[in-house]
Amino acid sequence: MTEKQFRELALSLPESIEAEHHSHPDFRVGGRIFASLSDVRGARIGMVKLNLDQQRAFVRDDPASFRAVPGGWGARGATYVPLSKARVASVRRALIEAWRNTAPRKVVDRFDEGLP
Repeated sequence: MTEKQFRELALSLPESIEAEHHSHPDFRVGGRIFASLSDVRGARIGMVKLNLDQQRAFVRDDPASFRAVPGGWGARGATYVPLSKARVASVRRALIEAWRNTAPRKVVDRFDEGLP
């Protein structure tokens, strides 16, 4: 997966915007971050904010595409997406879950109903 694909998927979700946090791009809905892009040890990597059950499932089902962020952030669901190994379909599902966890309820309800 490319950085461009990650960005496009994140921004395809309703009311998502790109902003910046700690000098790297992040993706927000309702003013809250649900995903970001950064460099970790010289590799371009994405991050999605999942709950712990979601994180465990994504890491278990597609360990090439997902791994828990080390330390406290990971213990709260922050999950790395190594872009060079990530599978687009899996990342799309994770981005949707992260977006759902973060978006205002009325926005999620409209999304579920298929409304713009």
